[in-house]
Amino acid sequence: MQHQPGYGHPESPERLRVIYEALDKDGLGRRFLRPQFLPADLDTLRLNHSAELVRRVAATQGKETHALDPDTHASARSHEAACLAAGALIDGIRRIFQGEMDNAFCLVRPPGHHAEQESSMGFCLYNNVAVAARWAMRNLALQRIMIVDWDLHHGNGTQESFHDMQEVLYLSVHKYPYYPGTGAAMENGTDKGEGHTINVPLPGGQGDLEYARVFNELVVPVARAYQPELILISCGFDICKGDPLGDMQVSPEGIAWMTRKMVEIAAEVCKGRLLVTLEGGYNLNAIRLGALAVLAELSGEPIAGWPVNLSAEKAEELAQAKTKVKCPALEQAILIAREFWPV
Repeated sequence: MQHQPGYGHPESPERLRVIYEALDKDGLGRRFLRPQFLPADLDTLRLNHSAELVRRVAATQGKETHALDPDTHASARSHEAACLAAGALIDGIRRIFQGEMDNAFCLVRPPGHHAEQESSMGFCLYNNVAVAARWAMRNLALQRIMIVDWDLHHGNGTQESFHDMQEVLYLSVHKYPYYPGTGAAMENGTDKGEGHTINVPLPGGQGDLEYARVFNELVVPVARAYQPELILISCGFDICKGDPLGDMQVSPEGIAWMTRKMVEIAAEVCKGRLLVTLEGGYNLNAIRLGALAVLAELSGEPIAGWPVNLSAEKAEELAQAKTKVKCPALEQAILIAREFWPV
């Protein structure tokens, strides 16, 4: 909450405040563990970022305002918040593997998936999900981690981090062409990582049915083929209807359904080891309802009185999405992915 990117900036502390207030209302948050955890130290951040970037971001500590790029600003405690954000993911993964938690949703700021190895950008100081994946490879000896990114914007930083590796499969569903300009369908990894980057570049205006097709026909089959030991989700609520930075039309029920599919496939392939982390989303009502939708599905059972519960009728409609909606961008992505994943 102390990361202050500046007056009028869309990535404001209000994004978390509305989620916290919803969880505190009527004791809803008591269903979930809310553990204390340590920040990521500088050596851990350097698993994914250059020493120069870590030095540059750390140097903002105590400064009231500092621009890291035209739309990425730090305040006096931003570096502290960024270290805690990465630390939250690491702690969540550790607790999942130790059996203390079934799964996790890291409500963090600043977001991370745009931060590259050498640069902070796109509201992101460090790449939380990439740092956590690197930590898991080093400390848990994981050899197959799947990152699913459904933020409105392509996660250029995450793709850059793992484009030449087999140990991480990065699958992004995003608006294209759009910021940051990466994420074309033909970007599918290099060297040993060829085929381990999968991009689904959608036009604007896509809703629940289009996203359901992507998950039914690409995300789930690839997860079955890859057999990850851990699934990480970069969850952006800027795909929701009404977001000021986007024009996608996904509903809270659509968010719930996508989360349910990931819970199901994680149970099938990696003992339920699933961690969701907050990326973008700038409509406060959409981010509140989206976060509650994710938590309801992670809990594994309907929650009486919960603001978002996925109905059986809606779930069935999305399960049958293929017969109801055209999605040429998905069909192109499938043709490219099929070269590496015959399923």
